[in-house]
Amino acid sequence: MSNGEDNRVKTPAETISVSSAKSRVLHKRFAVLESQGFVVGKFLGQGSYACVRAAYDVNRKHEVAVKIISKRKAPEDYLVKFLPREIDVIKVLKHPYLIQFFQVIETTTRFFLVMECGHVDLLDVIRSRKTIEEDTAGKWFYQMSQGIGYMHSKGIVHRDLKCENLLLDKYENLKVTDFGFSKRLVKGKLGEIKPSETYCGSYAYAPPEILKGSPYDPMIADVWSMGVVLFTMVYGRLPFDDSNHKKLLKQTQQKVIFPGKPVVSQECRIIILKIFVKFNDRMPIANFRYDKWFKKFAPYSADKDESKIALPPIRSDSPGAIVASG
Repeated sequence: MSNGEDNRVKTPAETISVSSAKSRVLHKRFAVLESQGFVVGKFLGQGSYACVRAAYDVNRKHEVAVKIISKRKAPEDYLVKFLPREIDVIKVLKHPYLIQFFQVIETTTRFFLVMECGHVDLLDVIRSRKTIEEDTAGKWFYQMSQGIGYMHSKGIVHRDLKCENLLLDKYENLKVTDFGFSKRLVKGKLGEIKPSETYCGSYAYAPPEILKGSPYDPMIADVWSMGVVLFTMVYGRLPFDDSNHKKLLKQTQQKVIFPGKPVVSQECRIIILKIFVKFNDRMPIANFRYDKWFKKFAPYSADKDESKIALPPIRSDSPGAIVASG
């Protein structure tokens, strides 16, 4: 019985022919990269309209990652709005805790974004280790804060911070990546930051103001996402249940429940509590350096006169007992 398919076993010659045909297609796809000195290597990741491959830059003599975006598959709003923003942003960002961008190549069918190659993403590390030791989590949280703080100082917000978008290099230094939803801040006539109304990123990492669909301060929203990352590192699980939107919104507006295990220091729990509050009380990145736990991981000492710094209020019960969860 035939179903229109050729089910016979292919001969070695036919197998080689099919393999050669695939190689020719790949060679054609990457010809523009090869012409500029890139040797395309292994597959690193796949999305609905983009993939990432490792490559070796013969000219600079180092490994890079190439994000390959299909113009045919990508939505029009991404090509017209978000991709130009991403390219505009990554061209100006240069910081040791941000993945460095090298160049963009455009053809009639694709964009190739060439950037620094990370070793592994934070989510995979958490899955492998179950939880991240607090001292290591502190180091990575500090590095993330430096990278995002630098972006904010340049008037740029990330808007999609999550464990998958944080990479570790071979020396286990953290680097922020994926600037697809990043944008330059828009300021009013008096220099005030205009609220954002585009809701980006993953619900599990989103603050309540975004979940409610309200205009929001994207800098302060980035801080909330950083708090979710920190909680996930030290506890090995997300702080809020994102399986139901209504339930998620309710949880984000209540005091976070800390699991009984693993044991996490009171100082670490306090900085998490300073982050998981209403947007107008949320601690900005600039004030992290005055936090007791955070200072342990900074290579410098904060100003001793903290009385001059207007820190957001901490609820009187914030250092209280850990509430065990099932």
